[in-house]
Amino acid sequence: MAHSFFGGVHPKGYKELSCEAPITPIHPKMVSIALSQHIGAPCKPLVSVGERVLLGQKIGDGQGLCAPVHASVSGTVIAIEKRYYPSGWLMDSVVIESDGRDVLHPSVKKRENADKLSAEELMDIIREAGITGMGGAGFPTHVKLSSGLDKVDTVIINGAECEPYITSDDRLMRETPERIIGGLRVIQKILKPKRTAIGVERNKPEAIASMQNALHGEAELLALKVRYPQGAEKQLIQSVTKRCVPPGGLPAAVGCAVFNVATCAAIYDAVYEGMPLVRRAITVTGKAIKNPCNLLAPIGTLFEDLVEAAGGFACPPYKIFVGGPMMGIAQHTLETSSIKGNNALTCLSAEDQHQIDDPHCIRCGKCVDVCPMHLMPIFLHKAQKSGNLEKLEKGNIMDCIECGSCAYNCPAGIELVQSFRTAKNLLREAQKKKEEKK
Repeated sequence: MAHSFFGGVHPKGYKELSCEAPITPIHPKMVSIALSQHIGAPCKPLVSVGERVLLGQKIGDGQGLCAPVHASVSGTVIAIEKRYYPSGWLMDSVVIESDGRDVLHPSVKKRENADKLSAEELMDIIREAGITGMGGAGFPTHVKLSSGLDKVDTVIINGAECEPYITSDDRLMRETPERIIGGLRVIQKILKPKRTAIGVERNKPEAIASMQNALHGEAELLALKVRYPQGAEKQLIQSVTKRCVPPGGLPAAVGCAVFNVATCAAIYDAVYEGMPLVRRAITVTGKAIKNPCNLLAPIGTLFEDLVEAAGGFACPPYKIFVGGPMMGIAQHTLETSSIKGNNALTCLSAEDQHQIDDPHCIRCGKCVDVCPMHLMPIFLHKAQKSGNLEKLEKGNIMDCIECGSCAYNCPAGIELVQSFRTAKNLLREAQKKKEEKK
């Protein structure tokens, strides 16, 4: 039985723009693969400029909290240099000119004995495949699995896809449910949960039917209420189990582990097909896009190539987000490349513009009403503006999931999410300086 969570909003979905567009492969002439794709340590390059690489070949790896990166095309390394990252930072990247042939590396081959592998062997394969979370913070999946051993009694597969405009997970569930279920079985073998549930919002009836037909008793399928941010990890746990993750806590603290449907599909590809995480489904959408669509894009595809594959711009874009308009990050250039965690490129037109010239808080409390984390956005914003780190910490700013519900509900149009991202950075910098003094 599905339950619900506190707060949340009901933004217009705009999913009709791309939900009927099947996932279509694209073949860019060049990719730029960032050596830092997730939370944790960056990779170091394992290739040199001028070297020929093959599809699926490991081109970067590191120590500790790290997942390797692989060539997403076959071709020649033409540069190892700093390139723009979706967050706006310049990051070390391996730039590969594609030969257009997608020649597979010898390591990419089907495993005949996949069903006989131990939990330890499966986690090694997932690590070597460079799999990271594909629907949230991009945490290395092998670390998430190993930290959940003997702690997790409930596995939740996240197919909610609550963010407006985005339909890549919807299409994945419709088109290849067997890959998702195959990855789910691998997770079950590793974590041995007592319960497994798949959560999908009710506005995806075709995906629900497709997943239900592919299931053979491995999990229960829950049709969830359509409410944003239903797909946020802690809110999904509450909807499925009624359990609440404590402030500052992780899902394992309440016996849960959550995996996105795209992550499950990537696990299946790695374990059964021998294919590392080199491609992913990306929705290219918005009223500024000529032909909104879902693309199977190599990791490292330039955003300008994604736009071109969608027919180009229908009108000058007012704003471009990697991700959706609620949690996405605004982009200042299309020369940025996609990473493993990118599920969409949303291009808004001028008619989507909603901007107030001089935003001032009117103390209406509407932001408090919808915060799914029970925070007080009105006071956190004030603390950020005054640089009061003590109040930010006491107000549990680090528990903010940056869902944007508060900003969406704010009649004054205050950019609260950006304010809270700035606040978090202030706290991190203060903590870093404190540790350096020790």
